[in-house]
Amino acid sequence: MKKKYLLVIAVLFLSFNILNNEETYSLTIKVNDLRNSKGFVQFALYNEDGSIPDEKYKKYYKKDIARINNNTSSITFTDLPKGKYAINILHDENENGQIDKKFILPKEGIGFSNYTSIGFSNRPKFSKASFELNSDMEIKVKVIYM
Repeated sequence: MKKKYLLVIAVLFLSFNILNNEETYSLTIKVNDLRNSKGFVQFALYNEDGSIPDEKYKKYYKKDIARINNNTSSITFTDLPKGKYAINILHDENENGQIDKKFILPKEGIGFSNYTSIGFSNRPKFSKASFELNSDMEIKVKVIYM
């Protein structure tokens, strides 16, 4: 009787784990042509509509920083579930973790997935910056200096 009980528990445990074992992916983000190798690059990953722009970096799903070598930088996020994502990048030259501004424009480089320019008529939004992640992926993001 004890063996049957243990067998039932083992089958239930394995079934539960198989059903809840969500497939995950990795996302490598690369930036080239930074204007210098000062500071670091902050990579913020978003997964909800309306989450960008996020000037104070409070709505991100995952965030990390990477050093710069020869005006390039990259990072890999792992264990990401399938879904829609958008990327926001900051070339944080003074390493203070925030977007420094001159008047209303950023002094440091910023970038978003699917954007090659940013302006008053082309403001960042999740719907335009987002892309579907359903396999391991590598993406390049252009950093824009204003």
